[in-house]
Amino acid sequence: MRVRDRMTPDPISITPQTTIAEALTTMREGHFRRLPVVDRGKLIGIVTDRDLSEVSPSPATSLSVFELNYLLSRTKIGTIVKKQQVISISPDAYLEKAALVMRDKEIGAIPVEENGKLVGIITESDIFDAFMEMMGLRDSGTRLDLEVDDKPGMLVKVSEIVWKNGGDISHLAVFHKKQAKADLVLQLRTKDVDTIVDALKAQGITVRSADWKGHA
Repeated sequence: MRVRDRMTPDPISITPQTTIAEALTTMREGHFRRLPVVDRGKLIGIVTDRDLSEVSPSPATSLSVFELNYLLSRTKIGTIVKKQQVISISPDAYLEKAALVMRDKEIGAIPVEENGKLVGIITESDIFDAFMEMMGLRDSGTRLDLEVDDKPGMLVKVSEIVWKNGGDISHLAVFHKKQAKADLVLQLRTKDVDTIVDALKAQGITVRSADWKGHA
């Protein structure tokens, strides 16, 4: 899966001349947590709701409401945007690369650039949604949690056992463990899996759980 498959295309952006008051209004009305900053068509940074809260006066300030509004309406985003290289990603990058960058850089979103132009933004929520879809968490089905030997051919072996015993695999994930073992999580469209479970056990495969979820 590519970044372009999960990103929000053509995101709302602001400029260095946008005031903090305007940026706060845009975030509130659009339910955004961050906004890319673009100057003359070039991405120069990204500001978050946390950035804006840090530069906004404290509720304990002695300033009047009029003075607060005046201050926020005069302070420009250009004065707070971080002066550092902007982290961005290509729309053709794999989704897992975006997840890795977010994790390593401890950020919650990455602007997406193509040919020097901002074309989207991808967030941690987009990554979570993709993971849930990959695991079939919102779909009805039977989840089989298996422990298998971590060696070539095991995936084919398990798939063949499931298929020969009337199973239909809709989702699959492998989690490698230590000591040459792996957890293999399958989601089947099949509800009655007793025959499948027995066949797997007969081949020495550990069935940790088999749970149906969804509509009866």
